[in-house]
Amino acid sequence: MGFVRDLLVFFHLLGMATLVAAFFLQLRIGLDGPLTKGWLHGAGLQLITGVALQLLAPLTDADYDNAKLGIKLLVLIVLGVLAIFYTVRGPAKRWVPITLIALTVVNVGLAVFWN
Repeated sequence: MGFVRDLLVFFHLLGMATLVAAFFLQLRIGLDGPLTKGWLHGAGLQLITGVALQLLAPLTDADYDNAKLGIKLLVLIVLGVLAIFYTVRGPAKRWVPITLIALTVVNVGLAVFWN
């Protein structure tokens, strides 16, 4: 089970890296241009792997703080809803990519600094 947990953590980190890469691609396109699909793929990967890690916690003897995970999930849901809305709607407003990367940084900060 340890390998499965490590694999999920690996893909969870790849999801975070995808969100950061989507921001840099967005800078190249322009902040007021259409959102790249990377926002959706990164958020989806983060959601799937995060929920899988939480569900496998009893099998791997991992102890997670449910309040921390709930807040991280809420931040990710806001990020995902914004990404879906502005990907479907068309060109995003200038503040949307900045908000998305800020939410990504908040989620990373919560993961690292909340013990």
